[in-house]
This record gives sequence, C-alpha cells and structure tokens, in this order.
Amino acid sequence: MIQKLKKPIVFIPLILVLFSGVFAFQTKNDKLFALAKNIDIFATLVRELDSYYVDDIDPDHLVTIGINAMLAELDPYTEYIPEEESDDFRVLTTGEYAGIGALIGNRGEGNMVLMPYTGFPAQVGGLKIADFILKIDSVDVTGKPTTEVSELLKGPANTPLNIKVLRDKDTLDFALVRKKISLKNVPFYGKLDDKTGYIKLADFTTNASAEVRNALVNLKSQGADRLILDLRDNPGGLVNEAVEIVNLFIPKGKDVVKTLGKLQNVNYNYKTTKTPVDKDIPMVVLINERSASAAEIVAGALQDYDRAVLIGRKSFGKGLVQTTIPLTYNAQLKVTTAKYYIPSGRCIQAIDYAQSRENGELTSVPDSLRKAFKTANGREVLDGAGIEPDDLVEEVTYAPISYTLVAGNHIFDFATQYFYKHPSISDPMAYTITDQDYEDFKKFLVGKEYDYTTYIEKSVEDLEKYAEKEEYFEEIKSQLEAIKAKVNHSKEQDLDNHKEEVKKVLSEEIVSRYYFQEGMIEAGLDQDPGVDLAISYLSSPDKIAKTLSASTK
Repeated sequence: MIQKLKKPIVFIPLILVLFSGVFAFQTKNDKLFALAKNIDIFATLVRELDSYYVDDIDPDHLVTIGINAMLAELDPYTEYIPEEESDDFRVLTTGEYAGIGALIGNRGEGNMVLMPYTGFPAQVGGLKIADFILKIDSVDVTGKPTTEVSELLKGPANTPLNIKVLRDKDTLDFALVRKKISLKNVPFYGKLDDKTGYIKLADFTTNASAEVRNALVNLKSQGADRLILDLRDNPGGLVNEAVEIVNLFIPKGKDVVKTLGKLQNVNYNYKTTKTPVDKDIPMVVLINERSASAAEIVAGALQDYDRAVLIGRKSFGKGLVQTTIPLTYNAQLKVTTAKYYIPSGRCIQAIDYAQSRENGELTSVPDSLRKAFKTANGREVLDGAGIEPDDLVEEVTYAPISYTLVAGNHIFDFATQYFYKHPSISDPMAYTITDQDYEDFKKFLVGKEYDYTTYIEKSVEDLEKYAEKEEYFEEIKSQLEAIKAKVNHSKEQDLDNHKEEVKKVLSEEIVSRYYFQEGMIEAGLDQDPGVDLAISYLSSPDKIAKTLSASTK
C-alpha cells in the first residue's frame, strides 16, 4: 500500500539534484555525439573507398555487409531486411505468397518438384514429386539456381504460366494459374485411435490459432476426448497467435506472457480474452530442442497452469521478442526489443547475448544462476534454459546407412520408381513396404554408390590417429589391423541388420508420393516414441494427475 503524505519531506540537497540532472543530460548528449560521429566516419569511409580503391566496388553490397556484421554482434534475431528481401520476410511472417504452391529443390542437374502442397495449383494441375523443371514460360531453367527458379514461379495472383517438366523419360507441359498461397500452420490433424486426437502445429504465422481451433473442434465432433498437441520442430512466430492458442485451453482473464523491454511501448501483458473451447480435455504437448519462441510460450504457459503434460526434450530457449521497424527506401529492421516472461514469472532465454558480446563466445545461463518458480499446482520449474519436459524422450538416431541412403537420394529415387509402378497404397498409418519390396530395393541399389563410415570405424580411425601422435602406433599396429578387419562393414550386411529402420524410412517416402505432406506426417507417427508415450499418459488419468501434482517437481 502506498501512503500519500501531505507535506513531503525532501532530504536531498538541491545542488545534488541539479548535478544529477546535468549529468544525465550530459551522458545522453555524449551518446548522441558518439552516434553522429561514428555514422559520419562510416559514410566518409565508404565514400573514400568508392573514390580511391583500386578496383570498382559495389556500395550497396559493401554497406549491407557492414550492417550485417554490426547486427551480428547483438543476437541472431536482429536483422536488416533490404527492400529486395521484403517479400521473403512477409512469407515468413504471414505464410502467404502468390505462386503455384510447391516446394522445389536442386537435384543433380537441375531443380525438381520436392512437394506439391495439397489443394494448390501445382498439385491440382498434376505436377508430381520428382518432376524435373525444364522451362518456365519461355525461360530455360536447366542448371539455374533454385532461388531464380522459385522467383520465376512466383508472381501476381491469377496470372498464367506454362511449365515444361521431365517425368522419367517423358516431357510434359502444364498450363497453371498462380494463386494466393497460404502455407498451413497445421499441416495435419486426425484421430490416432477412437479417443485420441492429434494436432501437428508446424508454425505460428497468421491464422495459426484459427487452424488449431478448427482442428480441435473437428476432432471433438469425431469423438476425440483427449489430445496430443505436437510442437516439435516448431520455430515459433507471432506472439498473438500463441496467446490465442493458449486461450483455447485456458479460461478467460489469465496471464499468458509478459514482454518487458527498454521502452514503455514494448511492455505488454497478454491475457486470455475469450471463453476456451475446452478447458478440461486431457492434453499432452510434445516438444524438442527445435521448439522455439511462440512454441515455447504455448508449451510453457500450459505447463505453468498445469494444463498439460509436456513430453519430449528440452526446448530451444528463445525468450526474446522482435519488432519490425520500417527504414528508409522500403528497408526494414527486425530488432530484439524485449524479453518475454510466461505465467510463472520465468524467462526461458538460454543464451545471454550481452555476456557473449563481452567474452566473444556464446554464453549459456549457468545452472547456478537459474531461478526456481512455481506452477499453479506448486511444481518447481526453472528459468534460463528453455522449457523442460515433464517426461523425457530420447532423440531417435539412425544408422549411418540410413543417412547415406537418404543423402544419396536413393530412398527418394526408389520411392519415385515405386509410385509409377503401383497405382495406389493403403492408408498412411497402415502402410509399410513388404519384404519383397525391400528385396527389390536392394536390387535397385546394385551398382550405386552409397559408401559410408560406421561409428565403430570412425572410433578405430580416431584411435589410430591418437596412437600415432602418442608414438604408440608401432606397438599396437597389429592389434589395430585385426580390429579394423573385424569391424570392416559390409553394406549388404548392414541392409539386413538395419532392415526395419530402412523400411520405415522408405515407407514414409513412398507415402509422400500418394498422400503428400499430410500423409508423410501421418506415416511418421507410427512407431513414434513421443506419440507412444503420450498415448500411455492419456490412457492413465491417474498418471497425468500425479505428474501435474506438486509432489513430482
């Protein structure tokens, strides 16, 4: 309580007040002078370089490099966005552009369609995964960089374009019309069993909350009475969308996130403002080390209110807020203006960039300085290092042979070949290639290059190097040779040893040919340790209640 005094008593001498005012004014004035001086030096330097340097220079390029180097001293999220990159930035924040709706990428001699998005011109018009793009209108794009091909495919909505592609040995022409493309924040949702609904939230661009709401309402209408919200690999995005998503599950009038910065106009307390869709449905939220920013706000708020069990691995730890500020000549500055704090009061920022600037290397918040906070039920949660899950799921690792087969495009190429030989397959979750299909894949690999080094081989190689440095090599040379002979891998043997793993990777790639992005996500949920653990929690209300009680933290 603040008491109001009738006659305030002032103990500070007047001369001290005047001195402090002059000092503050002088400090600010010195800073403004230093700023103006250095800007003048920079402008003069560029001008003299342009005049005197022995070769011609590009001032735009040089200044941009200087700006980016300066901003790199601050944090990775403060960025200069020149006018020519503003469209790409808009796509990142809104998820919208005008084009054909397809992911393209370079494969060998040119660019091909990697994924046509369902319902957009590329998919509706008949383009398939693995179609090589030869020509766009009159422009031969063979060998051109992916960025150039992508720009040619984009353009004003409702404008026509013609695309010539190579499909296997056939050359095909497609007449398409560009449309406004809105990338989905929820690329897939569905029921995993009679009771369990699943929502994959991949981004936080415009309409993310509306998409999650629609998915939730739809799943409930189908009889789902428990929910898995998958935020794994979600890089975050718009704060207001995160707040609205939390509001789907949390009552009206609750704090979701506070932003605090140097300027008053960036300080804001975001609260839920609507009646939730379902404040009682049992929930599990999946997170991992690539869940960041707005994804961490959602996961953290739901954890702080003990509204959901979090499963997976510790999140990225981005507790910083960016604001976009317009600059002259249509450029923009995306600048970090605040830190955010979730309902328990914790900030989950993992890297101290101010400290990093002082010592020249990235500095994480040490465990000794992490502070404890309490959830609504009294569970202890810590700040300073991302969101920690309530139950850990180890990351799935793949054998070197699987990585090599994917990197060498052998999985991709076999899936394409399989697609044109088989008119249809079963539903994504039910589909897996047969043993005969796998034998066909092994025959497909005959004569193809897919050499690799196993973990054991790498360890032996390292041991050999250390032995040479320590001058023990001659003493253990014969033993090393014997070990190398034993561990020297057989690629054919690895194909059998890791058969189930390679079959899973193959099956998911094949599914994408028939069911596109949605099917690939659905197929990946089969044998997913995080999903399996989530279902075990949702099948046991007592387990959820115990996990969310104060005695567990």
